This record gives sequence, C-alpha cells and structure tokens, in this order.
Amino acid sequence: MTDKIKLIVDALDSKKAIDIKVLKIADLTVLTEYFVIANGTSTTQVKSLAEEVEFKLQEAKEDVKLEGKAQDWQLIDAGDVIVHIFTPDAREHYNLEKLWADAEEISIEE
Repeated sequence: MTDKIKLIVDALDSKKAIDIKVLKIADLTVLTEYFVIANGTSTTQVKSLAEEVEFKLQEAKEDVKLEGKAQDWQLIDAGDVIVHIFTPDAREHYNLEKLWADAEEISIEE
C-alpha cells in the first residue's frame, strides 16, 4: 500500500467510514492506478469524510481535486488515486466493486 493510500484510508477510518476498500485498477484502465471506496451513514457524514480526505491530502502537499459534490456520492481525484465516498444506497446502486470485479483488492489490514 502506498503512503498516499495509507493517508487516505487513515483519514477515512478516523471519521468512522464504513467498508473501506482499495482496488488496484492500473492494469484495467489508464484513468488512474487505484480506487479507494468507502461509505458513510448519511449525506452529512459523506461530506465530512470527503472534507477530511481532501484536508489530509492538501496537508501532505498532494495534488487533489474534489470533483463530485453530489450529496450521496463525493469523488476526490488525487491523481493516481481516486476516492469514492457514498451513502449506503448510492454505493449499492453504483456497485463499483462489481463494475471493477477484475481489479485486485489491496488489503488495508496493516
């Protein structure tokens, strides 16, 4: 796991994100190298999670853009890592894990 991914996962975990997953998609697309996917319990928590990730990345001097600002799905573009933060219903609806089923899941248990 890269330092950037660890920073993102730690930021999400510190704000009680649910079901954090890291998918390595570099072999499947030219868009980015990794997706970090998580969800909050409400639109308020989704916004808070996105703000925390954005803050921690900026603090670490990483280039970051908060792209998606929908209430139920926030997307953060950090170059080689794209972070998706959903409400539970939106995560189930978009089901990125199924869409990117061929991706390698990276363990965050460290």
